[in-house]
Amino acid sequence: MMTEWYYAEGQQRQGPVAEQEIRRLFQRGQLTLDTLVWREGLPQWVALRTVVDELQLQAVATVAAEPSAGFDLRGDYAAIDNGTAPLPGTGPVSGTAYGAGYARPGVPQAAEVVLAGFWKRVAAYLIDYVILMVVSMIVGAVVGLGIGGATGLAGGGATAAGVASQLAGALIGLGLGLAYYGWFHASSGGATPGKMAIGIKVVRSDGERISLARSVGRYFATILSSLILCIGYLMAAFTERKQALHDMLCDTVVVDRWAFTDQPHLQRRELGAVTIVVLVLGGIGILALGALLLAVIAMLVKTAG
Repeated sequence: MMTEWYYAEGQQRQGPVAEQEIRRLFQRGQLTLDTLVWREGLPQWVALRTVVDELQLQAVATVAAEPSAGFDLRGDYAAIDNGTAPLPGTGPVSGTAYGAGYARPGVPQAAEVVLAGFWKRVAAYLIDYVILMVVSMIVGAVVGLGIGGATGLAGGGATAAGVASQLAGALIGLGLGLAYYGWFHASSGGATPGKMAIGIKVVRSDGERISLARSVGRYFATILSSLILCIGYLMAAFTERKQALHDMLCDTVVVDRWAFTDQPHLQRRELGAVTIVVLVLGGIGILALGALLLAVIAMLVKTAG
């Protein structure tokens, strides 16, 4: 029985076609070694370069191409076969959207990596901030009651209880943030609940999952980004790979959740409904807090006068 193949053309699936048709399209330059293909029996879509033996493309790779538009990467196979191809990141970029810094074994290099823009990151941060704030308030309230009761039994005053509660609150906030961001960013999904909702994740610059140690280090690096008037965060809006200061320090990058996977066509450049709703609600909340602060200031001025 003749095997039927499918191939990806942009974000469209083409096929089924016979093996001979795949070879013909490859010979004409309409398919490259990075084109995603699939047949029944394969667990997932793979790059054409991984099935060259099965499709007998070795002989086809040496045949002169007919005139066609676009990139003709068939010569890459011959270079790989005879060992003259440069190592990843040492040669010129040849039309791959990953570029030298995005080479990763097992991922078709013709696939595109959609970087998470500044506003997607802001929306994810707002979601995570609310989650952490609610959890911190609950834990802080329980610990505060415990400290107040213990101080009262020990005969301490209200001042001592207040200082102890503030210190405990600061430590709780630091611990919860460290556990939250450290664990989620090092998880298999590479994303906090906020990033999951927005559809982005944190990975190494080559697409690999980050370790727990790197994730913890990245969390402390975010403190540095905050200390310099949040300029470290703002850098994500202007740097080439949308990296904040803490990303640069820890060799991480924030990308679409489908980046560096076998389904890169599912990546989305647009903000998305969830991001837009979160940003709008966040803007309204900031304006409301600003109005409340102005009202409090006006009341204090009036009282002092």
